Amino acid sequence: MRPETKIVLVHRHALLTRVTHWINAVCLGFLLLSGLQIFNAWPSLYWGQYGADADHSWLSIGATQEHGQPRGSVRIGATAIPTTGVLGLSKVDGQLTERAFPTWLTLPSYQDLAEGRRWHFFFAWCFVFNGAAYLAYAVLSDHLRRDLLPSRGQLAPRHVWREVLDHARLRFPKGQEARRYNVLQKLSYLGVIGVLLPLMVLTGLTMSPGMNAVAPLLLDLFGGRQSARALHFISASLLVTFVVVHIAMVLLSGVWNNLRSMITGRYAIEESETHHD
Repeated sequence: MRPETKIVLVHRHALLTRVTHWINAVCLGFLLLSGLQIFNAWPSLYWGQYGADADHSWLSIGATQEHGQPRGSVRIGATAIPTTGVLGLSKVDGQLTERAFPTWLTLPSYQDLAEGRRWHFFFAWCFVFNGAAYLAYAVLSDHLRRDLLPSRGQLAPRHVWREVLDHARLRFPKGQEARRYNVLQKLSYLGVIGVLLPLMVLTGLTMSPGMNAVAPLLLDLFGGRQSARALHFISASLLVTFVVVHIAMVLLSGVWNNLRSMITGRYAIEESETHHD
């Protein structure tokens, strides 16, 4: 007897999962670019009810004069990190201009708070409705419990640590193990769905004066509009980090196979079969 392997296409992602995934990707791209445009209008973050000119921010991105020359920097607390040419100071029409994020990272590229807010609010509501559709499907179809909730065995410290080591060594699941999400995927997806996205939505609503009038409890929950703005920025940064890691894993574990599964729903795995000589 000799073992051989064959490639089998298995169904991995439902149609609604695939559609909402790509809509989310588009929405997040526009939300990020327009959000940076909005941040540029006041590139400082505060805690609590602060935010006036004389208040001390815990993070700011801007430019200062040093020996007669402009110098871009990111300041976190009392620590300033030089970032000339990238953050705080970048070229606009060929001239160095104080600007938290450069033109190629904002929507629109020119400084226009009102236009940035229009883009941001439109895609924010698209994102909310799309997320609600996915969440409803995940609950009603049992996708949430069946595919995303880790089992007790997967949560065992030894198993989690082995998964961490395997990913660090770029050893990805094969065969039957590749049919389902591993525990790191499940925990990261649940963290995004259950923590980051709700935090982004709620802190975004808290920054709205209209919502402050309708639901003042949000101001108490997050400790003021400035704290909500800071948490909105932090949660968005964590979400960007998740997306970067997600894309890296897609590239490293097989670009075409992963793209095919998210376009057609079919994922290729290797299965062993035994032949008798």
